[in-house]
Amino acid sequence: MIYTACAPAVNDKLYDTFDETQRQISLLLENTDLKAETRYAAVNQIAKNLLAAEQYNQLILFLTDYVEKHPQDQYNAYWLLMVAHVYMQTDGKPFAEYYFDRILKQYPDLMLQNNSIHFLCLQNLIRISNTPQDRIYYFQQLINRFPNNVNTTELYYRLAQEYEKEGEWDSAIKSYELFLDQSDASSIQIAGSPEAYNYARMLIDFNNSPKDWTFESLEALEEAIKTAITRYNYRDLDKYKSKVNFFAMSWKQDATDTNSQEDFSMSSFMRGNRIRYNAELDESSNPNEAYLRTWGWSNYISVWYLYFRKVNFPADPEIHGRWEWAGIYFGEKL
Repeated sequence: MIYTACAPAVNDKLYDTFDETQRQISLLLENTDLKAETRYAAVNQIAKNLLAAEQYNQLILFLTDYVEKHPQDQYNAYWLLMVAHVYMQTDGKPFAEYYFDRILKQYPDLMLQNNSIHFLCLQNLIRISNTPQDRIYYFQQLINRFPNNVNTTELYYRLAQEYEKEGEWDSAIKSYELFLDQSDASSIQIAGSPEAYNYARMLIDFNNSPKDWTFESLEALEEAIKTAITRYNYRDLDKYKSKVNFFAMSWKQDATDTNSQEDFSMSSFMRGNRIRYNAELDESSNPNEAYLRTWGWSNYISVWYLYFRKVNFPADPEIHGRWEWAGIYFGEKL
């Protein structure tokens, strides 16, 4: 052991005492007749001493070497859990992920101070894993094995999101349905997903709908709308409106507001009025959204912008990429 020239003698004694303690416990471990409880206590003491001394590399080497040499030790899951936590503390998350996953898949669960080691591993893996396929497995494990320890409502939603990332739409739809079936789905607050319920509701409603109001192209939708307005054919306009989350609101409102989801017939505004529209779509239109300025609907608010959007629904390739009339904005653009 190397000491600096100015290190006090008392520190030398402390280091010597530490080394001697570790040596004595290590000698004890060489006894093949040790009872399981005594062996656990010895390994745990060495590990705690190294951890307290912040000798992290030595701790990792000691525990991984011990596990390799004692594959039948019933506490191996715990020793590797300590290794994983050391890596977490020392910015070695990829290595921590490896050991958490290894414990989960290669070692039986172990209760330690009323905590399941597998549950602790899953909690950490959810936080640090970036692979959707792995996260799907971890969410499934939490839901199936530890339903009383987690918020299953949130996990069903997060599971659905991971399926979505993987393009596994059948599984995503089923998971969103399970999410919506939970009693607290409409009130739960999910970090990073403030509109979780509305998004899932819209997706499921759209999936279960006939989708027969969609058009093959923006041009076809625009032509159909203009023709219906010219002929004052409110029945066709009602037919062309999206049957899922069609909104009618001012530019300042949010589409999720309950009073923006009102369903009404266009006949109430076409009779007795002279409706007109611009020849071209609004200049703010883009490849995914388009606006058609119209006016003459009422004395109160004459100008309406009809909002068209491209359907984003990869779950159904025949519908994905088509166009729908999704809503109305009242008044001039802000």
